[in-house]
Amino acid sequence: MGVTLRPGRLLYEGKAKRVLDAGDGRAVMEFKDGVTAFDGRRRDPAPGKGEAAARLSARMFELLEEHGVRTHYICYMGGSRILVERHEVAPLEVIVRNYAYGSMVRRMPFLKPMARLSRPLVELHLKDDERGDPLLLPEDVVEAGLLSWSELDALRSLALRVDAVLESFWRRRGLRLIDFKIEVARTPRGFVVVDEVSGDTMRLVDAEGRHLDKELYRRGGSVEELVEAYRELARLAGAPERLCGE
Repeated sequence: MGVTLRPGRLLYEGKAKRVLDAGDGRAVMEFKDGVTAFDGRRRDPAPGKGEAAARLSARMFELLEEHGVRTHYICYMGGSRILVERHEVAPLEVIVRNYAYGSMVRRMPFLKPMARLSRPLVELHLKDDERGDPLLLPEDVVEAGLLSWSELDALRSLALRVDAVLESFWRRRGLRLIDFKIEVARTPRGFVVVDEVSGDTMRLVDAEGRHLDKELYRRGGSVEELVEAYRELARLAGAPERLCGE
């Protein structure tokens, strides 16, 4: 895949990534060697995390596209960088839950933690750190003009499709997909999955109940344990296949 890049300006910088303009409607997404939790109250350098997250995200985007899910991914640049299409991202976070965990149990204490749900649950949250990414009702989304009812249906179908692909993939590798978060962009051709699909956005647990995701760090695990878990996920997923420059 022949790719010519020219140096570009910084478009966005967050806790986990930097995004730089690559021209021609593209951007370079650079994953940082750092980790944060609890809205930044815990923060540490994490050498090696950026590359592991980039490799895993690249492979997960490839997997989704192999199953007919459109993403913004173009190719893996090596190291901690991937090349993506530029899109205007909807101010929503889409969460799909397969097990009762985290905020779901806190708001519904009748659910037993880690109980398998009878069916995957799709939630929409407003992407707003200051407000704690509040849970939205479908009516909220429509009344605010963020999406139409038909777009909500399409987004829910997309989220369930992503869940089916990811859940099957990780189950075959001995891991349970507890839940995950995606972000999307709305285009004339429908929704596109953007941002990342990594240990920062998926909760994955092995047969012994060990987390291989950011929850490990939230629970007090060391940075070294976290980076090793991310590398294990990247190893299980396999190497990215679409390399920039080939």
